[in-house]
Amino acid sequence: MKVEKVLRMATGDGGNSYAANSRLPEKALIKTRSMLEKAIQDLYTSTLTPQGQGIMVVADLGCSSGPNALLVVSEVMSTLRECLRREEMDDDDRRHGGMAAVQFFLNDLPGNDFNLVFRSLERLQNLASETEADDPELPCYVAGLPGSFYTRLFPSNSVHLFHSSYSLMWQSKVPEDLTNGSHLNEENIYIGKTTSPTVVTLFQEQFRKDFKLFLALRYKELVFGGRMVLTFLGRKSEEMLMHGEVGTMWELLAKSLQSLVQKGRVKKEKLSSFNLPYYAPSVNDVKALVKEDNLFNIDHIDLFESNWDPLDDSDSDVVPDCDSSGENVANKSIRAVMEPLIMEHFGDAILDELFVVFASMVSKHLEITKAMYPVIVVSLNKAGHPLN
Repeated sequence: MKVEKVLRMATGDGGNSYAANSRLPEKALIKTRSMLEKAIQDLYTSTLTPQGQGIMVVADLGCSSGPNALLVVSEVMSTLRECLRREEMDDDDRRHGGMAAVQFFLNDLPGNDFNLVFRSLERLQNLASETEADDPELPCYVAGLPGSFYTRLFPSNSVHLFHSSYSLMWQSKVPEDLTNGSHLNEENIYIGKTTSPTVVTLFQEQFRKDFKLFLALRYKELVFGGRMVLTFLGRKSEEMLMHGEVGTMWELLAKSLQSLVQKGRVKKEKLSSFNLPYYAPSVNDVKALVKEDNLFNIDHIDLFESNWDPLDDSDSDVVPDCDSSGENVANKSIRAVMEPLIMEHFGDAILDELFVVFASMVSKHLEITKAMYPVIVVSLNKAGHPLN
């Protein structure tokens, strides 16, 4: 699997698209809004204001398509305008002293539906035109930037703020020893209860390599004092074979694929060769890797939980309608994420049948327990001195 070529969310804005089924990432953006605001305010105060007129460069890594991409732009711009407004109130002589404009880059892999993003920019322009008359003027220029965030994307010391949400659990590739057949992850597509310790280690090492690479690349690209706010699915337990709700989700999808193998709809060899380029770390995993190379300081790190069902906003421990929630999980969340990968590996003929089976399996699981995703959010600032 060439991840850079096949990993993308379902394109367009139809019923099965990511744009129409990205409520979970939206909820995470709302939940982490205060941390993003704090990072922007600290950045404005410590890095931008003393330098006079300038351009702030912001990048959203793994932006995907749909309303969430522009929600991030809107949140950043709203916070910056508030910073400018406060500065004007504090000292008229410093009016607009810290910033002349914002350059915003929306980044994702080349297969992302950038056309939909660009068509949606009119909404952002309309929002900007609706700002109050006394709001500080702050032009925002938005550009698309295709490419893997496991490669260099920007010149050295050029970016002030990186944001990424629901992206960093996706890895640059499936571990090589799984793709070349040296090891098999039988009846699993990720880390399941029957995954061997050797295969668990392969997933762990791939995450370690990718996350350290990501940090090193962003360190070079950030200005001194630059910030990053990163949100991604994780796990609560330190024990890998008690992997928790994210692992359970992929186990249920693997079992759904197994049921199609038993019906003769999918070849067993096809399922055996399918593994996700994915890893859900613990908070301690993240802390240890950030501290290992001493490139970033951790301003704040937290873990919160989000219901599997994207339409369930309750705090109740009971799922009132398991069949409805199973359908929501399968077809209003996971299908929009997994459809391109499933199509690439198995073809499109099994899609509808697979997600009917998957919805049923999720429903039965929810009858036993209400399932939650652990979500990690971390705010970092660049330490030390810029690398060459």
